[in-house]
Amino acid sequence: MRPEIANWIKQAAADMKTAKDCLSAGNHYACAFFAQQTVEKALKALFMLRFKSPPPKIHNLLRLAEKLRLPKDLQRIAADLTPDATITRYPDIAGAMPAELYDKTKAQEKLKSADRLLKWLFKQMR
Repeated sequence: MRPEIANWIKQAAADMKTAKDCLSAGNHYACAFFAQQTVEKALKALFMLRFKSPPPKIHNLLRLAEKLRLPKDLQRIAADLTPDATITRYPDIAGAMPAELYDKTKAQEKLKSADRLLKWLFKQMR
């Protein structure tokens, strides 16, 4: 495996750890953000592996999932996580304080979805 792909995979795993740490610390919006980042990096790693080219410079996980022809249920997870790239960081986009929009239950759901998709992606990269 090319080193740049391995780096994307390692960073995806590190982001998953950070998402779990944020959940444990009660930083629910940050958990959702890092769950989204985890999937984005893993999708881009798989893109590089499959297509032997740099991934598109987009943050739309659904578009990446479609390009990679992921199963529909996993595309739905990608679609659900996509807005968390911005809503978790910008009050003007979220229409409210991101830190107030995410509770423990919502963060746990985001983390569970990201973990499911990440496991599937990692299997594809073996």
